[in-house]
Amino acid sequence: IVSMTQPVSVTKPIVLVTLTSITTIFLLFLSRPNPPAPKPTSMARSFVLWLHGLGDSGPANEPIKTLFTSPEFRLTKWSFPSAPHNPVTCNYGAVMPSWFDIHEIPITANSPKDEDGVLQAVKNVHAMIDKEIAAGISPNNVFVCGFSQGGALTLASVLLYPKTLGGGAVFSGWVPFNSSVLDQLSPDAKRTPISWAHGIDDRTVLFEAGQAGPPFLAKAGVSCELKAYPGLGHSINNEELQNLESWIRARLQSSS
Repeated sequence: IVSMTQPVSVTKPIVLVTLTSITTIFLLFLSRPNPPAPKPTSMARSFVLWLHGLGDSGPANEPIKTLFTSPEFRLTKWSFPSAPHNPVTCNYGAVMPSWFDIHEIPITANSPKDEDGVLQAVKNVHAMIDKEIAAGISPNNVFVCGFSQGGALTLASVLLYPKTLGGGAVFSGWVPFNSSVLDQLSPDAKRTPISWAHGIDDRTVLFEAGQAGPPFLAKAGVSCELKAYPGLGHSINNEELQNLESWIRARLQSSS
């Protein structure tokens, strides 16, 4: 399980994501019986981009790919970028890896949004996607996934991309922009499948923030699957990742 700590003090910065993410993802890896790692290939047919949460790093999340053992992922290229270091308001201005600013914790359906920061981060994600498509991967075989802050950025990135992508998977995320952004969505972007997983016991990004996502997106004609996980806090568990593997596999196209 990948977890985030709750605020415990008002006298020092609160680190929302700590190095426990490295340990717990490693434990997820150990819980599977010697899974073979996907073989690297110079002829990738699909691309999975994973966006980490606040204070985390890309390399700390790389063990996730070892859980995807289906043959369909032998020709998949994975990318785990790290967010730039920025001051974070909810952590009293502490500088840490952060895709954009977060104003308060816990995050609710009505929390303030750093829309400018989100849109800048989206440009960087789009550049990563553009690079892979230019290398020959079909947009329909591009999947963006993310946890917490990375999940919020995933949502914004796939919805604002001008083409239909294979899918966007949001874990314990939230809608990081206002309704005015919905006017910017292209018809092709609205056809990108979106999966949303959220723990009912999440006390960092409240479950209500996840519940608010699908009806908000429906205003723009965007469909979104929301799956609630009883007893799960602000974490990722094996069941979610197994479901993600099946979800992506079902949408992978044979040609690219």
